[in-house]
Amino acid sequence: MADSPLLSKSKSFALEIIKVCNEVKSSKRESVLTNQLIRSGTSIGANIREAFYGHSKADFISKLQIALKECSESEYWLELLIESGYYADRAVLEHCTELKRLLIASLNTAKSKE
Repeated sequence: MADSPLLSKSKSFALEIIKVCNEVKSSKRESVLTNQLIRSGTSIGANIREAFYGHSKADFISKLQIALKECSESEYWLELLIESGYYADRAVLEHCTELKRLLIASLNTAKSKE
């Protein structure tokens, strides 16, 4: 489990989200979007970690699906921050998209083995 790309990338993404939110809060005084983003962006990794300790294959898949939903929500909040001019670096959005693709691939693999 320790070498799982899902775990490492989701944790890295969560840390990146924390930095982005802190930067936007301190420089732009924006908190509504950043509060939503920090919740969804950090819960991705938490749900992935939970998935690895699921009671069954169905539980594993369910937790990954929740992580995917949270990833999609994070993508939305990032798009709003970027398109509204609160944040300019699109790299974090690309990391979110990469994580979403990895989650989709993992879900497809898990579902095909049912």
